[in-house]
Amino acid sequence: MSDYDVEAVDRLPFSTGDKTDRYRTDRFGGAVGLNWYSTDPTLQFTLAYYLPPEQIPVAETHLTRMGELMGGAVARWAEETDRNPPRLERYDRWGHDVSRVVMPPSFTEAKRAVLDAQRALRDDVRAAGGRSAIPMFAANYLLDQADIGMGCALGTGGGMVQALVAAYAPADVRDHVLAKFASGEWEGETAQMLTERTGGSDLGALETTATRDGDAWRLNGFKWFASNCDGQAFVVLAKPEGAPDSGRGVASFLVLRTRRDGSRNGIRIRRLKNKLGTRSVASGEVEFVDAEAFLLSGEPSTDAGPSDGKGLGRMMELTNAARLGIALFALGNARRALVESLTYARHRQAFGSALIDKPLMRRKLAQMIVDVEAAQALVFDGTGLANHRQPQRIRQRIAVPVTKLKVCRLGITAASDAIEIHGGNGYIEDWPVARLLRDAQVNTIWEGPDNILCLDVARGIRRAEAHEPLLRRMRDAVSVSHDDPATQLVSRRVEDLDAAITAWTKLDGAVAEARLFPLAQFMADVYAGALLTEQAAWERAERGGERKALVARLYARRYLEDLGPLRGIDDEGDEALERFDELVDGAFTG
Repeated sequence: MSDYDVEAVDRLPFSTGDKTDRYRTDRFGGAVGLNWYSTDPTLQFTLAYYLPPEQIPVAETHLTRMGELMGGAVARWAEETDRNPPRLERYDRWGHDVSRVVMPPSFTEAKRAVLDAQRALRDDVRAAGGRSAIPMFAANYLLDQADIGMGCALGTGGGMVQALVAAYAPADVRDHVLAKFASGEWEGETAQMLTERTGGSDLGALETTATRDGDAWRLNGFKWFASNCDGQAFVVLAKPEGAPDSGRGVASFLVLRTRRDGSRNGIRIRRLKNKLGTRSVASGEVEFVDAEAFLLSGEPSTDAGPSDGKGLGRMMELTNAARLGIALFALGNARRALVESLTYARHRQAFGSALIDKPLMRRKLAQMIVDVEAAQALVFDGTGLANHRQPQRIRQRIAVPVTKLKVCRLGITAASDAIEIHGGNGYIEDWPVARLLRDAQVNTIWEGPDNILCLDVARGIRRAEAHEPLLRRMRDAVSVSHDDPATQLVSRRVEDLDAAITAWTKLDGAVAEARLFPLAQFMADVYAGALLTEQAAWERAERGGERKALVARLYARRYLEDLGPLRGIDDEGDEALERFDELVDGAFTG
């Protein structure tokens, strides 16, 4: 039954049933209302690729429930929160600064439901003797398709705070903080506060100052962009008095919402940012006024003042894990964009048939499918966890920044493609893809934009030869793949990449820096191709399937093959069109 009545404009002389069917509301439900796990064969494939068979039933039981939750209530709450974002109550009725962030009920309900579901998943997997890392990663992927702002709020700084507190905080503070996390009270209640008006990347120029006060410190300063600023525990970068005004002088501090004595700490939220997207996470400008803080550092260093001089470096090491989380946000954006595009193209009619039946539309959708699966392979491999073709854990220094660079760009282009596929409707906020593009844009900024990622890759190569483990990972992937043309092409490109890195190390100054971006892109393109051939070999061996090999071929042709002066336009066949239904069926079953 329809929610609307037939109007006069529906009974015009040239109106027909076929035409009005094109804009019947109930035909265009989109992704919301679907089970995002049950309709995603690629995520089910990934789970089977990483987990022992005996662990899959427990994980799938919970992920199926979470797929329904994220595709249903959480997705709808996210839309409501986007329309009614958090607001700041700066002062109480007597003019006292209370800096209270009021979260909308839609956010509060969603947060409670997500945390309950994640806790149940984690507990049951562990009770069954399994490890929860991959199932939880998959659960976050489902959440990110609904709301990366919520993903940010629940994931920002939690592991970082606990790791630094456990290692460096005074005993009484350490016990208090870790107990709050153990009880679950402070889940989703943390943040890292780095960025100042001097810049978000050039952290050596920050101005926030710490003054010793017994075994604690007093912080004074101003953080320009702090997400999840309504939390309870923060890692804050500042310079202790007496430290050099450089990156070496930067130290990490723990700042809690309340002081040791239970009184309110000197934390003031000046205003909440009026952001383009991710409106569900409260991002604000935070001022510290004699805020009680605790130094998170080893023994003092002679050239760094009161800290050990490793605060910024330590933060950057922990940031690598956060960068993988941002890449997962972008992957969630891209997957949601793909599903919205497929559901719309199936039902929208033009020129006598559905959009999805048009060759040009099939070309676009096929590329989106292949790109999302390549990104999925990169992001899950970034965890360093073993899979059925690579039985050993592999930790790498530069795989994560390379992955973030490629996948975060995909999040934006996929959302833009989804808007184009929706036509004018996509540009309107009534439809879901406009918010996807607004949200996706921040992923290239959070935890380092492209240029910062490239500089990090350069540091890894120069200081630690970090490209060697990445090349070994690619060669290992190729070595367990079948000897087909796609694998042979990837193998050649791995060697080309090795030669390109060597050539880059011989460049000087500005030229070397300018070439970092194409070098990092080259790394990401070959890395993804190697992972897809590895997955294709497993699918052939374990399931007798050829679909992932198709994905690997299409990916290699687009990103790794030299198509000649005619750019492949003279090729008579097109495997993406010929096997389009197989591609779609293996990507989405809604």
